[in-house]
Amino acid sequence: MKHDVKNLTAEQKLRLICGKDSWHTEDLGGILPQLRLTDASMGVRMQDDRTGVDKPSVSYPSMQMLANTWNRELAEEYAQCVADDCLDYGADVLLGPGINIKRDPLCGRNFEYLSEDPYLAGTLAKAYVYGLQSEGAAACLKHFCCNNAETNRLQQSSDVDERTLREIYYKPFETACEAKPLSVMSSYNRINGVYGSEYKKGYDVLRGEYGFDGLIMSDWDAMRDRTAAAKAGCDLEMPFRADNYEKLLQDYKDGKITEREIDICASRVIDYVYRCKKLSSGKKRKFTLEQRIEFTQKAEEEAIVLLKNNGVLPLVEGTSLAVCGLFARPCAYGRKSPDLICGGGSGRVTRLMPTFDMIELLRKVHGANVEYEPAFSEDGVDSTYMDRGRAVSNAAAQDINIVFAGTGARIECEGGDRATMRLCAAQERTIIDTARVNPNTVVVLFAGAAIDMSAWINDVAAVLYVGFPGENGGNAIANVLTGKVNPSGKTSETFPVSYDDMPAARTYKDSNVTRYGEGLDVGYRYFDTYGVRTLFPFGHGLSYSKFEYNGLKLTVKDSGELEVSLSVTNLSERDGKETVQVYVRACAPRVYRPYKELKGYAKTLVRSGCTELVNIALDKRAFEYWSTAKDSWTTDDGVYEIIVGASSRDIRLTSTIRIEDGKITVLK
Repeated sequence: MKHDVKNLTAEQKLRLICGKDSWHTEDLGGILPQLRLTDASMGVRMQDDRTGVDKPSVSYPSMQMLANTWNRELAEEYAQCVADDCLDYGADVLLGPGINIKRDPLCGRNFEYLSEDPYLAGTLAKAYVYGLQSEGAAACLKHFCCNNAETNRLQQSSDVDERTLREIYYKPFETACEAKPLSVMSSYNRINGVYGSEYKKGYDVLRGEYGFDGLIMSDWDAMRDRTAAAKAGCDLEMPFRADNYEKLLQDYKDGKITEREIDICASRVIDYVYRCKKLSSGKKRKFTLEQRIEFTQKAEEEAIVLLKNNGVLPLVEGTSLAVCGLFARPCAYGRKSPDLICGGGSGRVTRLMPTFDMIELLRKVHGANVEYEPAFSEDGVDSTYMDRGRAVSNAAAQDINIVFAGTGARIECEGGDRATMRLCAAQERTIIDTARVNPNTVVVLFAGAAIDMSAWINDVAAVLYVGFPGENGGNAIANVLTGKVNPSGKTSETFPVSYDDMPAARTYKDSNVTRYGEGLDVGYRYFDTYGVRTLFPFGHGLSYSKFEYNGLKLTVKDSGELEVSLSVTNLSERDGKETVQVYVRACAPRVYRPYKELKGYAKTLVRSGCTELVNIALDKRAFEYWSTAKDSWTTDDGVYEIIVGASSRDIRLTSTIRIEDGKITVLK
């Protein structure tokens, strides 16, 4: 029997909207089904209800690496695998995906988020939500909204103008809501002075404009005033806090909240419980556990970004290798070994498999001599068995030198931001010193966000960005290094030359307020508009193949969409995947608009010597901006440039259109 809010007493309804404990919804003594919620980022983080210890689960590449694939189909498959993990552990709700915009590269949780660009983040999140819920686990989009830093996140106010909210920070949620997620999580921070759990203005946009018909829950312990949050539309507080419940009960008795207002929240909780149970009813695993573990390698292979390469990669069979850096052999780091190759906090997953050994993998895959020296740890606090001098000697004696460097969970973690974009001094010194004696130096980076490489980038031959790679990540890295896999990842965020180049570094910030003074100029929007040099631009990623773009053609469809068509030819002797990116520029805008904005993309496999036709559709939303004068989305008449590139800076083809009274005419 499905229960209705009309069958409950006022006290039962009040209790229902406050959760049961840390991870379960209230069942009112068995009257309602109970939901089990679980953390998510690199997979399922499920705590044992008795001990509080995290249960081992499949560790996937981090969400920032998923974004680097630029592959909607892979994002859907990723989520289907995670949904199977939820079924294994009895979890009804996965607290993800995280789709906050990467405004500041120092944010400690950037490894959990998808992109600096709202279109890329939103489209991948939409695919993720669809995949997750199609296989029986409810999604919970987080964190709504403007949770773009961890420092003082419980108090700080993200002060953002309305247009920027609409075009940048709301946008991923708007797009992801097209997949009908069953829930959304509030942020800890305040938005223009109002706590995320009490953000009625934003909730009204979610429900009234974006078609969201699910449940809004608080982040864990983000609730300051349960009554104010309920009146604003936050349906469920998690976890249960007795003092908040008692205060809510007293406020009800004092008439500060009406029974009708309580009924709205309680009805949504009841509806949510039944919808989640229906979602998982009768579901069977789509993938075996072994297949899910295998998928982690597939995902990492598509996500790895070859940032720089002077031809030293792929490794030539038989060349001798000098390898240094503890990141090459995290298995030697004892019980803390996974912390080298993952982020910290609620998104951290306890791996099923031991951490990989890159030395053994390279010996197996490359089939040549490998000399290894740990040289340094992730934070530069080195023990006596680390000898950077030996690393330099090895580098001088071998054909190629590979430095495995990075950050890890001690540095990139929920609850705090990175102090710097640079690697620790011990790592930088090792890269510089070994590159000085061996110009064929390759740096392999384990990190969850952009790294400042200014101290050493000109000294090395190649840089491979592998992020936080998951269970079978070692195999993926070895395959890309040796050429068994052709890299196809593209950056989902801009790599600035240094942190001082970021607009977020120069806006007002104190202990209570962060002013988003850059407005729309987030990430590449800023760098491309103002012509600021980058280390690696948004959408950048090299391949072992060479691709040529030709034959750009624009066609206006009967539906009003603009179809962008072009040919991509693989000029090399190696099959490869290429991501074509379509940007739009308003040539003479009536209001400020960034120089160009991503509005479409497609990843395509192109066989050696072959040509593939790529079609990307742009709907009318691709030309809109949020008009604060009209309080609506607006497309101005005028000329627009259609820009096709291999990155935001590597522009291959352009054409122009005119829009008049909503109708598109192709000019050239």
